[in-house]
Amino acid sequence: MLQVRNLEVVYDDVMLVLRGLSITVAPGAIVALLGANGAGKTTLLRALTGLLDIHHGAVVRGEVTLDGEPVHRLRPAAIVRRGISQVMEGRRIFGELTVEENLRLGGHTDPRRVPARLDEVWDMFPVLAQRRRRPAGYLSGGEQQMLAMGRALMAGPRYLLLDEPSLGLAPRLVEQIRELIVRINATGTAVLLVEQNATMALSVAAHGYVLETGRVVLDKPAEQLLADDDVREFYLGLHAGDGHARRSFRDVKHYRRRKRWLS
Repeated sequence: MLQVRNLEVVYDDVMLVLRGLSITVAPGAIVALLGANGAGKTTLLRALTGLLDIHHGAVVRGEVTLDGEPVHRLRPAAIVRRGISQVMEGRRIFGELTVEENLRLGGHTDPRRVPARLDEVWDMFPVLAQRRRRPAGYLSGGEQQMLAMGRALMAGPRYLLLDEPSLGLAPRLVEQIRELIVRINATGTAVLLVEQNATMALSVAAHGYVLETGRVVLDKPAEQLLADDDVREFYLGLHAGDGHARRSFRDVKHYRRRKRWLS
């Protein structure tokens, strides 16, 4: 089990970004992490993958554990070896390398398994197999996202962290990515899905967390979050009819309380 307990993260020794955050990702589950820009989603992923120090961040309280063992002080390569891989926002592929070269880099922690895992990725993403010798920079946006996901799978993760996989993609491609997430999960890989596309994320997840200003403000089964009026108004764009979008999830709750008081 991947667990985050009471995590606090500071940047540059002064900026507190995560404020006692706790989440759990069970083996084989899909968990959605929702929140507006600046809520702390990417910072959480950095804490899970050991990339905080690159961005001048540090865990000052709490812990991240994998199967009960603390991992938040480990280097990124050691975390990958323990079964956690990330697909970063923006894909971050190597455009000058071929598709196959990108994938082989993803399997560098265990070179002996590379041939077998390549076959698995070709089977999961047939379009990549067709373009295996093409420079990755010439792929479409959807194909680049598939390549980023395939590269992460080359490490054989038990937990796959996806940071905004639908960002910038057309609706048809978003549906393809959704189906791929379900397929990946069906192989036994747990997924932590960070998304602003709440409808897509909650449609595949078993559980969801809503973050705001570094804290969890809602923690419910995904189907309950989809049915929650506040979540629907703020994250799904179904506003209450006054023509004004709320600036925060707390604004939504305050607005609804005020409406009830006035009615």
